[in-house]
Amino acid sequence: MAVRTQEDLATLSELDEKSLLESLSNRFQQNHIYTYIGDILVAINPFKYLPLYEKTVSEKYKCHEKGDLPPHIFAVADRAYQSMLGRLATGPRNQCIVISGESGAGKTESTKLLLRQIMELCKANSQLEQQILQVNPLLEAFGNAQTVMNDNSSRFGKYIQLRFQNSSVKSAKINEYLLEKSRVVHQDEGERNFHIFYCMLAGISAEDKEMYGLLDPDLYRYINGKYGSPEMVNKWSTKYNEVCNAMDMVGFEEQEQVDMKTILAGILSLGNIKFEPQETGILKATEQSNGWLKAAAGQFGVQEEELVKCLICTTSVTRGESIKRNHSQQQAEDARDSIAKVAYGRVFGWIVSKINELLAPNVDLNEEHQEIGILDIFGFENFAVNRYEQLCINLANEQLQYFFNHHIFLMEQKEYKEEGIKWETITFKDNKPILDLFLAKPFGIFSLLDEQSAFPKATDTNFVDKLNSNFKGKPHFEIVRSHNPMFTVVHYAGKVQYNASGFLEKNRDTIPANIRGLFINSVTPLLSVLFAATISRTGTLMPQRRAKLSQAVEDNFNSTRKQSVGAQFKHSLTVLMEKMFAANPHFIRCIKPNASKQPDLLDSKVVMDQLRYNGLLETIRIRRDGFSWRPSFEEFAQRYRILLIKPDIPLNKESCLCILNNTDLKDWKCGSTRFFFKYWHQEQLAKCIDRLGKAATVIQKMYRGFCCKKKYVALVAEMRLRREQEMRQLKQEQEEEEKRRQLEIEQLEMEQENQSPPTAPVPFPRKRKPQPRPRSIPAETLQPRLLPPVPRPRSKLLEATPFDNDLENGTVLHMNAQEEAEAKQRWNKRCNTIRWFKETQARKVVRNGAFPNWFHGMITRRQAEDLMTDKSLGCFLIRVSESREGYTLTFRGKDRCRHYMIEMQTNGKYVILGEARAHPSLLDLIEYHKKVGILPFLELLTVPCGQRSNVEPDYEELKNLMLIPSSLAAEEDSEPSEHSSSDPVHLELLKLFAPLDQNQTMERQVPPVLKRISEKKLKTEAKESQRNCSEDHEESSNRRHFPRLYPSIRLAMREIQQVQQHFSECPKD
Repeated sequence: MAVRTQEDLATLSELDEKSLLESLSNRFQQNHIYTYIGDILVAINPFKYLPLYEKTVSEKYKCHEKGDLPPHIFAVADRAYQSMLGRLATGPRNQCIVISGESGAGKTESTKLLLRQIMELCKANSQLEQQILQVNPLLEAFGNAQTVMNDNSSRFGKYIQLRFQNSSVKSAKINEYLLEKSRVVHQDEGERNFHIFYCMLAGISAEDKEMYGLLDPDLYRYINGKYGSPEMVNKWSTKYNEVCNAMDMVGFEEQEQVDMKTILAGILSLGNIKFEPQETGILKATEQSNGWLKAAAGQFGVQEEELVKCLICTTSVTRGESIKRNHSQQQAEDARDSIAKVAYGRVFGWIVSKINELLAPNVDLNEEHQEIGILDIFGFENFAVNRYEQLCINLANEQLQYFFNHHIFLMEQKEYKEEGIKWETITFKDNKPILDLFLAKPFGIFSLLDEQSAFPKATDTNFVDKLNSNFKGKPHFEIVRSHNPMFTVVHYAGKVQYNASGFLEKNRDTIPANIRGLFINSVTPLLSVLFAATISRTGTLMPQRRAKLSQAVEDNFNSTRKQSVGAQFKHSLTVLMEKMFAANPHFIRCIKPNASKQPDLLDSKVVMDQLRYNGLLETIRIRRDGFSWRPSFEEFAQRYRILLIKPDIPLNKESCLCILNNTDLKDWKCGSTRFFFKYWHQEQLAKCIDRLGKAATVIQKMYRGFCCKKKYVALVAEMRLRREQEMRQLKQEQEEEEKRRQLEIEQLEMEQENQSPPTAPVPFPRKRKPQPRPRSIPAETLQPRLLPPVPRPRSKLLEATPFDNDLENGTVLHMNAQEEAEAKQRWNKRCNTIRWFKETQARKVVRNGAFPNWFHGMITRRQAEDLMTDKSLGCFLIRVSESREGYTLTFRGKDRCRHYMIEMQTNGKYVILGEARAHPSLLDLIEYHKKVGILPFLELLTVPCGQRSNVEPDYEELKNLMLIPSSLAAEEDSEPSEHSSSDPVHLELLKLFAPLDQNQTMERQVPPVLKRISEKKLKTEAKESQRNCSEDHEESSNRRHFPRLYPSIRLAMREIQQVQQHFSECPKD
């Protein structure tokens, strides 16, 4: 039984296929989906929810020891993060996590979990962390689709680079590989288009559908009638809201989102255009398609005539002469589909490029950053019909398998031989010959494909004939006898038969020449940018500024487009492999338990096939018998010389042996230039260093405590001595003063006796009869003695948070130069924030001519807490931060006040730091969190905090934003005005925003005429300010972003609906 539940397969006593499968099967039945093979993680997709990823579980795997907790993907994230920081056996080094497995094995979900845990490990209260987490759902919507093997299959590959500095994430970059654009125009049986189309059709409101030009999903040919059940529609609608929120969180502008959705709607409309020949033989759009043609032209922002001209003919210029060639019906349909594929590919490339721009804020390229890379690439695929995309996907998987083999088998066993270590060679399935079959020059599959693509009249059959003649007799290539152009490649995971129909066209990836110029001049800015962009050698979109839309850009575009899709893909794989070979890899091998995607079902044959072609049996053997960690003598001595507790030891073999003799490590080997350790030796050495680190901490604590105590005793003794000296000096001065005064009195008495004549005694005055005390005394006569203010003790209910340092004017006394500079810096930040609020935010906050009752201007944290002292649970207010451009939400919690930072995104959205939802306004944020609790305590907002308190809030900085001064409130209430309000909150705000009260005696000295003129001027300015604020708010609330040719789109939709209604009624007649 112990063998069956073994957590590390490298410790199995019996190693064969039966025991391996039995161990994995038993663990899977107990919902233990993770298993170790040394330092490699095997993950079996459960196809159901498991309670393995809650917050409590995440906390357990932070800085944990491997043997203390069961295998988990969080452990891989922690090991990569700690290795990147240099806290484990190796020094600081870039890391990469390679997730591999066939389609449907759970790679995408594993990537999400890894990202989430890494963000938890490096948590620094940064909005960038939430933005990075929102990237995956965004890219899933645009790059994933349902296939026969997987309901959420990645139809592109991505390598996520997380860059760190001082243990905190500073930026992120997404590298995308080979989007399957052909899926936009064609899906096989049982498959769907990209998720985003279904999300839009299900989630967009009826009003917005009219704006974008979207109709019933069943009408669209590219959707192919595969919309789904009502439950699926609800799922798509929820997914659409998540995608919109993700775009807001990452920082996409509202107009950019509208333009992007309009282009996607245009792609759907374009697919419904059909052609028919005229009497002259020239094609035209069918009568039923005219509405779709107008809709597509409006959605793309181009002229209808120009669009149809690009579809039905090609115009080229030769020696200054324009030559026009009309298309056949098939060519016109190919041109239509080609435009749809390229447009979608450009939109996806722009999204990735925009994400990279937004996730790298103010990154200094000169600074050194550590990096963790996560590879989530398409899994091995073998469908009923395999096309060009499957060829590229399976090539990528061959490269990953070679990387795994090279790191685990080739490199390791080569070092054993070179270093003279006794070793019995482990044989494995080397796929290097298969890679040569694809990538060799000049007779590899891709080289021959590029060669044939260069000939305009070459066909797919010619390409397959070339392959048959060059690879006949090769062990990994088989000739297929068929009427269709087909061939078979024997991959490391099995035989795959490819249908070469369309290979040449997909490899060329050409679009009608006139389309590029047409879309560059589109009135939709985004579409213009997409088609004016250049393409890098790896196929990455590189958008340029609109100002550069010239012939030079077009020439640059042409030069880059000479590269075929296959050449770009090969180059991108080369760059990826270079990054991975330069990093320390961590492997996750995902296993698919069954082909029917059913939970709690493990098909032994399906699992065993994956174990065989992944080489897991050989991996277990090399991890059990081999040495996965092989540092040189110098590296080992440099890292672990602290274990000898001797300074300046030489970095040689003898020092290393002394270090090892002081430890309890066993089963290690010593070569000629390096040591050979088992995978668990790293953890044992890390424990030794950790033990010394804890001892050093104790020593430092005691030493620092001793030093502080010594300084304190000396300081107390010095203060006592100084006090005794001061007391002695004071006593001496008092004695001298007393003697001097006594001497003066004696001298004065002697002088009076000598000079003044004797006089009669003077009687004492008669005492006054006491008067009765009056019953009441005017309050004016009983003035209390002024006492200095006593600071109120800080309540235990108030939580100290690092937000908004208090800076009271004139309260800092006896500051040194540094303190004065810091105070000045805080004051400058405060002034900058006030300027930011007045210029960009004041009109957004104003509601109906006044600030809402939950808004308290710029008050300090202490003042906000004073307001909350006697408030009920859930009471809240929002204040302007003093030290940054943003807001702070102060909330009355169960046992204390809490302060939540509100960040403002670059696109104008508001986000509570740590939350995963963006809001268009502060009011929307408040209304949302009245229903949904704020993380991490899930507390709901209830009632806004009132504006009155014993401590006067600091509204002085915003007094110029006041609407009507309180001194004029009575007069304003008596006069009828269209801007007057009887709202008590409004009246209270008017009083709060009024200038500070002036001395009454000074007011009486102002002449009445000047006073009336001043009040009239103030009243006029207040009315004008209120009117402007009200108009601005109304304008901002009603302002919406529309497609550029919205009227044309709306007319086209009406025409389509009329035509559909006409054709639906025809059979009834």
